[in-house]
Amino acid sequence: MSTFTATLGTDRARRLRATLTTLLAAGVALGAPFYFAPFQVFQLTMVLLYAVALAGLNLLVGFGGQISLGHGAFFAAGAYTAAVMLDRYETGHLATLPVAAVGCFLLGLGFGVPALRLRGLYLALVTLAFAVFLPPLLKRLEPVTGGSMGLTVDKLQAPAWSGLAEDQWTYFVVLAVTAVALLLARNLLRSRVGRALLAVRDNESAAEVMGVRLSLHKTLAFAWSALFAGVSGCVYTWVIGFVSPDSFSFVLSITLLAGLVVGGLASLYGPLLGAAFVMYVPSVAQDLSDAAPGVVFGLLIIAVMFVAPTGLAGLAGRLRGVAAGRLTRTTAPAADDPPPDPEASASPAPADPAPVDAAPVDAEPVDAEPVGAQPRKEEE
Repeated sequence: MSTFTATLGTDRARRLRATLTTLLAAGVALGAPFYFAPFQVFQLTMVLLYAVALAGLNLLVGFGGQISLGHGAFFAAGAYTAAVMLDRYETGHLATLPVAAVGCFLLGLGFGVPALRLRGLYLALVTLAFAVFLPPLLKRLEPVTGGSMGLTVDKLQAPAWSGLAEDQWTYFVVLAVTAVALLLARNLLRSRVGRALLAVRDNESAAEVMGVRLSLHKTLAFAWSALFAGVSGCVYTWVIGFVSPDSFSFVLSITLLAGLVVGGLASLYGPLLGAAFVMYVPSVAQDLSDAAPGVVFGLLIIAVMFVAPTGLAGLAGRLRGVAAGRLTRTTAPAADDPPPDPEASASPAPADPAPVDAAPVDAEPVDAEPVGAQPRKEEE
């Protein structure tokens, strides 16, 4: 009963800590656009939409165990879907979101077929090829995509009843989309699909023996990942108001993957931290070196990986482990010190009293012979 009570108390404390953290994060997120300048609000908005893309990539790479270097292509597909609908058909902004999500989901299903036969570096090479050939394809489809000039569309406009500025209204809309996307990813990972993805990542043979259909879940991993990337690309069009093929080169795919690794693979908070890294670190690198910002960006990635090999999401746990280890070494006795002797620490027992007529200890008997001397012969 005591063990059960202790476990219940630990669960309640963990749940309370998670609730307080969520409420604190929600309060900071809701108050941020009223405190920061418009450009800083724009940067926070970009962090949120990148977090959606990284959440999808985390499903595929972190929890699915598959490597993808073509995530920027799905991002571009969602962005161009929204841009074409807004430019050609003059639909509302919110109407583009489900179309981009469904279209990218189907695209991910089709692209997930090579994942059934390829793995590791071979799969990464195929996904990279998809990210490389998509920008030239968009340039050749000029009647639809606008070619190299791209498409310019209207940004989100704040309604009059809101009383908010344009950047503030855009921030809150993107915040709502991000919250729903992260909640969907969390519930998906806790469902049967998420457990199957973890089983496939850890051991495909064991997962297949347990009844997991490898082909289905590998394909679904690509489909869900593409859906999140398409939603992120659609929101990108809302925020920027312009799309062009040069905005979605293969460098975007590499940057997204680097952001996920830096943020933390297989972590629910890793996408948010990785999105902040993707958004802010390039600007910091540009400020530090105008001549070679890419070099500074690469060095910062190396430094973060050296300090936090498991990503920024695992840095807190790593620091706690180091502190606990040092505390243990400080309080534990040194290995060279001999253990205390319990017999030596006990008080010596009192000696038995000698009899009254006994000879003194230092008195020597008359007939005593020195040690080692020859025995005397009896005199006749």
